[in-house]
Amino acid sequence: MGVDQRPLAIALMGPTASGKTAAAIRLAKAYGGEIVSVDSALIYRGLDIGAAKPDIEEQAGVPHHLLDLRDPWQSYSAAEYANAAAVAVRDIVARGRLPILAGGTGLYFRALLQGLSPMPEADPALRQQITAEAEVVGWPALHAQLAEVDPAAARRIHATDPQRIQRALEVFRLTGKPISHWQAQPGIARLPLRVLKLVLAPADRAVLHQRIERRFDLMLEQGFLDEVRRLRALPQMAAVAAPLDLPAVRAVGYRQAWQFLDGQGSAAEFRDKGIFATRQLAKRQLTWLRGELDARWFDPVADKDGLQDAVSLFLAR
Repeated sequence: MGVDQRPLAIALMGPTASGKTAAAIRLAKAYGGEIVSVDSALIYRGLDIGAAKPDIEEQAGVPHHLLDLRDPWQSYSAAEYANAAAVAVRDIVARGRLPILAGGTGLYFRALLQGLSPMPEADPALRQQITAEAEVVGWPALHAQLAEVDPAAARRIHATDPQRIQRALEVFRLTGKPISHWQAQPGIARLPLRVLKLVLAPADRAVLHQRIERRFDLMLEQGFLDEVRRLRALPQMAAVAAPLDLPAVRAVGYRQAWQFLDGQGSAAEFRDKGIFATRQLAKRQLTWLRGELDARWFDPVADKDGLQDAVSLFLAR
C-alpha cells in the first residue's frame, strides 16, 4: 500500500463556549496554521459580539478565513460554504501552511469533509411563492404540508424553522421527490485531505453550562444589545417583513435579543432565555459530535497539553 500523500488538516470541533477560538489560535501559532471558520453565524457582517467572532487583534495574529461573507439580511447555503471553504483550504495548502478548520456548525463540517448529497438548485420564484403562502397561512401550516409529503423531514425540522421548511417544500415541488430521498444519496467530499478530528468539550456538562453563562454575561458587558440595536437600525433589515425568519437573526442569542428589544419580557428574562438557548445549542452540538466516531475528545482545561501532543504526533507522521 502506498504512502498517503494527501495534505494534512486539523478539524477542531466542539460545542459553543468550549474554547475553540483560543485553542485554534494557539495551534495555528505553534504549527504555522491558518484558521478556516466553520461557523454559520460568523459569516455575517455585524454579528460580532453575540457570535463571539475573533476580534481584530486575534485576526491580526493569525490569518482567518470565511468571516464576514454576507450581510445579515442575506442567506447563505451549506453548498456555498463548502465551495468557499474548499478554495480557502487549497490556497492555505498551496502556501505551505496548515489548514485548521474550527467551529461548531456540523452541517458545514459535513458539507466540507463528507460532501453534500445531490440536490436541485434553489428556485427564487418558487421560494417567493412559498414565502407568500406562509404569510397567509403561517409556517406551522406549511410544516403540516411537509409532514404529508415527507414525514421523515418533518420529524427533523421544527415547525418554527422557516428556512428548512421552505427548502424541503421547494425540493419536493421541483422534483416530486422528498428532500429526505435526496439527502440519503451519497455525497462527494469537497476536499482530499487527511484530517485529524479533535473535539474540545468539558468532561463535566456543568462546567460547560458555567462557561456559557459567563460568556453570555461578558457579551452583555461588551455591548451585545447595542450591537443588535445597530442591526435593527439598518435600512435593509428594517425593510424585511419577518426579520426573525432571517438565518442571521435566528443565530443563538440574537433572536432572544431581538424579541427583547421588541418589548417582549424583562432584561432578566432575556438573559435567562439567551443562556437557555445557548445551552440547547450546545446540547444539539454534542449530540452531533458523538456521532463523529473518528474524533478524539479533549477537555479544554485539563487536556490542553494532550491536545497539542495529538496534533504534534499527527503532523510528524
